[in-house]
Amino acid sequence: MIKDTQSNKLKGLSDDEVVESRAKFGQNSIIQQKKNVFLHSVLEMIIEPMFLLLIAAASIYFIIGDYGNGIFMTAAIILVSTISLYQESKSRSAIHALKKLSQAKSRVIRNNKTVEIPSEEIVMGDLIQTEEGTFIPADAMIVQSNDFAVNESILTGESMAVFKNESATNNTVFMGTIVTSGLAICKVTAIGNKTQLGKIGKSLEEIAVEKTPLQVQIGSFVKKMSIVGIIIFGIVWAINYYNSGAVLDSLLKALTLAMSIIPEEIPVAFTTFMALGSWRLMKMGIIVKQTKTVETLGSATVICTDKTGTITENKMSLAQVYIFADDSVSNDFSSESSIELLTIAMWASEPIPFDAMEIALHEAYAKLKIADERPNFSLVHEYPLDGKPPMMTHVFENKIGKRIIAAKGATEALIATSNLSENEKKEVLTAMKKMALEGYRVLGVGVANFQGNDYPEKQQDFKFDFIGLVAFYDPPKANIKATFETFYNAGIQIKIVTGDNAETTATIAKQVGFRNADKTLNGDELMAMDDATLKTRVMETAIFTRMFPEAKLKIIKALKDNNQIVAMTGDGVNDGPALKSAHIGIAMGKKGTEIAKQAANLILIDDDFSKMIGAIAMGRKIYSNLKKAIQYIISIHIPIILIVFIPLALGWIYPNIFSPVHVIFLEIIMGPTCSIIYENEPMERNLMQTEPRPFTNTFFKLNEITISIIQGIVITIGLLFIYQYCVNINCSENTTRTLIFLTLIAANIFLTLTNRSFYYSIFTTLRYKNNLVLIIISATIVMTTSLLFIPLFATFFEFEKVSGIQIGLSITVGFVSVLWIEIYKGLKRRKTSDLK
Repeated sequence: MIKDTQSNKLKGLSDDEVVESRAKFGQNSIIQQKKNVFLHSVLEMIIEPMFLLLIAAASIYFIIGDYGNGIFMTAAIILVSTISLYQESKSRSAIHALKKLSQAKSRVIRNNKTVEIPSEEIVMGDLIQTEEGTFIPADAMIVQSNDFAVNESILTGESMAVFKNESATNNTVFMGTIVTSGLAICKVTAIGNKTQLGKIGKSLEEIAVEKTPLQVQIGSFVKKMSIVGIIIFGIVWAINYYNSGAVLDSLLKALTLAMSIIPEEIPVAFTTFMALGSWRLMKMGIIVKQTKTVETLGSATVICTDKTGTITENKMSLAQVYIFADDSVSNDFSSESSIELLTIAMWASEPIPFDAMEIALHEAYAKLKIADERPNFSLVHEYPLDGKPPMMTHVFENKIGKRIIAAKGATEALIATSNLSENEKKEVLTAMKKMALEGYRVLGVGVANFQGNDYPEKQQDFKFDFIGLVAFYDPPKANIKATFETFYNAGIQIKIVTGDNAETTATIAKQVGFRNADKTLNGDELMAMDDATLKTRVMETAIFTRMFPEAKLKIIKALKDNNQIVAMTGDGVNDGPALKSAHIGIAMGKKGTEIAKQAANLILIDDDFSKMIGAIAMGRKIYSNLKKAIQYIISIHIPIILIVFIPLALGWIYPNIFSPVHVIFLEIIMGPTCSIIYENEPMERNLMQTEPRPFTNTFFKLNEITISIIQGIVITIGLLFIYQYCVNINCSENTTRTLIFLTLIAANIFLTLTNRSFYYSIFTTLRYKNNLVLIIISATIVMTTSLLFIPLFATFFEFEKVSGIQIGLSITVGFVSVLWIEIYKGLKRRKTSDLK
């Protein structure tokens, strides 16, 4: 038995010794060959199509002796590059902060106390305390252990657990291996790169991260547009060369169109949205281990949640006892029979309790006015929590050979291993059901006699004397009812998956407003079903009871077969496979085991399930805002492409309205608009009252992409109207260019405002709190005004002074070509209102 650290004189290192050890041996982290992240980012940027086009344009300007435009393009390249690198740096910083927060924690003995620290802070000579469900954080030698076994498959490939103890030759443990049973105190012998894991170079950093469906879709779209750009570039160059015979001038004009086609803002927007979304979730108390999880959050259709610690407080208190000998239920724990029952239940608990029920038992036992026999006994054999339903057994012995074999677990498990008649079983089950209907968590307790040291392989092979039941009350969380209601309104199903019995779970569920609490299914029934039956039942059932790992996995699979996007909460070792299998695995930060945290995608730092409302809302908001940004990019790129291509292709009087300097100026405006304004947009108020978005292979619905294309075409019509107006009144090419550019800027500003929502009117969205809208739009207006009224800039951009009426006309056309969408949104709201 592992006693407290003081009685065993395991004081651990002092603070000074920790500092000295760290200075001598370094950090406990596997350090990979350092990459120059900045250089890597620069190299990636250089091979981007837009960057290559800008370099080409700048080079041609210098070759033909147009140094003004060449210098401007060079400055634009530096500016665009700086913005791009800054955004990437911001995203990288957010991801780095997330990684730091999601680092594993370990328990160590220092200064005669057990403390929890990040595993990276472990030093040589530390005493680490490991227990079932944790990862070994460093190579170490076992000092004390109890029924201790580890899975070393990460090193050996062998999946079977290996039993180890301090007296055996096999008394070492290794970083990255998993404790499968028992507990041990170990002295650290190697850290970081000096560990076995470090030597063979296994690190998560080396694993290539698979791209998400949305990343693939966006990458595919940008690639296709780049191919289109190359083809049209060739056509435009050929037309210009045929007309002028000038190779370099034709190349410049073709480059103008190619630059207008490539939507390079989209990948930047995606990276920014996901990274900053993860950072915002971190600020809310939710650690996102991989930014791609943010993409999936908004699609969640089903949440499978545990009962204890998720719906309830996980603050167990002993409520009642059932004495089998008297067939009586009591809340008086001072009677002789109650003391006997509680003493046996305590012997069946871990010596160092970490489970809420075991903590409650230890606390109740400490209040009994009896002599504590525990220091006189040692734990000589242990059967960990096991079976369907589960139970656990401890074998204690003192120096004179007196033996105590105590067990506790699910009532059905203790009944199955006890010598009870059918009538006695009915009595026990009736008592259990009565307790459960009051919302209590119920455990059976028993003792056994066994001579010799050749213990049975399974604890179920003992024959126990049934002693009674202990009932615990775990109150529901105060906010859980409102949390459930929010999920229901958002079109998300909730299913309770628990190891507890149906009566207790249903009672608690009804107390918190959980729907369909009477629709239950237990683990054995579930496992007996064929896949087709389960596929139907899993959608109808709200509460799954007496669950075990295999059953949980079957639930997740059946829900996936129904095309559901599944979120799963968990905290125990046995939850690991289900958390890994779910689309969104959610581990508890406080009471969750390291295995659960490693398997999960999200970690709720303070175990507050209500934070999942914010997480799903954030997922929906990010997806919605990203769509707005991309729709904006599509809508504004179309008029730029067409106003460059149409006059040239149709041989109009002014075939080259824009040059590369005009396009790059527009790109400088559009980039911050889509990546900064839309990323910072607040969540629309109806977002959590709608059904989850389908998790499909297409980013946009047909009507959404159609609306964006129509927006772009209508803006183009406005630009062509201004073009023809200028031609008809005999304006010069520079005047025509000025008015078209001004119209496009005006349309861009109004498009930014209207596309903040495709449902609510612009008068509603103007009240949204987003200070960046005013900053970016003001900056756009100031820069455009400078180009028009500062002679140096006007000459450089080949603009001409225009009248106030002409400026008003351009703004009006820009306004009309965009604001028609408000009529569409009004009809959409009316249709929604009529359906209610």
